[in-house]
Amino acid sequence: MKKQNPLYMICSDMEGIFTPEIWINVAEKTQIPELRLTTRDVPDYDVLMKHRLAILHKNGLRLSDIQKVIASMNPLEGALDLLNWLRSRHPTIIVSDTYVEFAGPLLEKMGWPTLFCNSLILNSGGMIKDYKLRQPDGKRMTVISLKNLNYKVIGIGDSYNDISMLKEADIAFLFRPPENVKKEFTNFPVAETYDDVKRMIRTVTGADS
Repeated sequence: MKKQNPLYMICSDMEGIFTPEIWINVAEKTQIPELRLTTRDVPDYDVLMKHRLAILHKNGLRLSDIQKVIASMNPLEGALDLLNWLRSRHPTIIVSDTYVEFAGPLLEKMGWPTLFCNSLILNSGGMIKDYKLRQPDGKRMTVISLKNLNYKVIGIGDSYNDISMLKEADIAFLFRPPENVKKEFTNFPVAETYDDVKRMIRTVTGADS
């Protein structure tokens, strides 16, 4: 393992960076196109989740149905190489708005990286009744906490729900963002490939190849 620089901490989103979008895969497997909406499309996370939960209840979908879809998913091509590259050089935390009840199968395939995320509230029949945030604006608060520990934080995200984290980070960039996010937040550099991510981090931190 290469020597880590203790000054830098990586905080990265999960879906769209290391894994496919869970809800898009659920939409495709269930053939419910309304579930394709993600934080790339809807800036207000609570509005988005209430929309999703209403659709799940309307169609009688339980947590177990979603977990089956997630179990069939794999990390994006090249994602494990990037994650291992990051972790070998700097402490790395995946900071996501996904849920503990969703993440297990993907985390296992990724080698169990550290994940900060949220949780779900179920009814007695296994339906998702509500969601519980780990804390409000949890991505931004994670960065603030790490900065208070004297880390310089590098933020990586792709969606509206990453923006407060990226604004708070010392260094931040977008990874393959949709055009609407790219055009709205032109102050963030954009990486389109994993090699771009490595190059940007090398430039900032002096990490070796």
